Amino acid sequence: MRASVPNRGRFITLEGPDGAGKSTQAQLVADTLRAHGKEVVTTREPGGTAVGNRLRQVLLDPQTPLQPTTETLLMFAARAEHVAHVIEPALAAGRWVVCDRFTDSTFAYQGDGRGIAKGAIETLAAFTHAHCWPDLTLCLDVPPATAAGRMQERTLDGFEREDDGFYRRVREGFLKQAAREARIVVIDGSSALEVVSKAVQHAVETFIRRTEAA
Repeated sequence: MRASVPNRGRFITLEGPDGAGKSTQAQLVADTLRAHGKEVVTTREPGGTAVGNRLRQVLLDPQTPLQPTTETLLMFAARAEHVAHVIEPALAAGRWVVCDRFTDSTFAYQGDGRGIAKGAIETLAAFTHAHCWPDLTLCLDVPPATAAGRMQERTLDGFEREDDGFYRRVREGFLKQAAREARIVVIDGSSALEVVSKAVQHAVETFIRRTEAA
């Protein structure tokens, strides 16, 4: 974890299984921050840079199956570019960064979902972004059946086509990560949209008050 730096921005991530509604809530988080006078950068993973977006196409392509190790390494390759060229410069300039997915997703998807050892992911994370970790993570928790129902009307990428067993492991992975990390706030993403949005806004505003009081 990074040490506190005066005037540095804050890093907020949204996590959870596919179909949890992260993209909708990421916009709400950004809007809430702007309403409190924060300058905000919104981004996503994998992606966020030209190289990251090219890797995203490979990672999400259902016609390009990857070995779990390859998939994990490509995730961190995209993340290294993202941190170096988008996230860290924004934070250093005092901006707040809102990111749809970060390394917690790698622990859940490639770790619990694919079976990559937690220690290997920790080593790659330390190598890639040792001093850049989220200050606040909002984890939208939804059962696999609910997530699958929400994704029925869209074209599915490679991850979204995984079976229920995979998504059960992913969900359990996110919840285990939340139990280990105080920065992670778990929100019931299966509730009505307005209920979820209210919980997200409350968590963000609580975090803003805490940072301003520090």
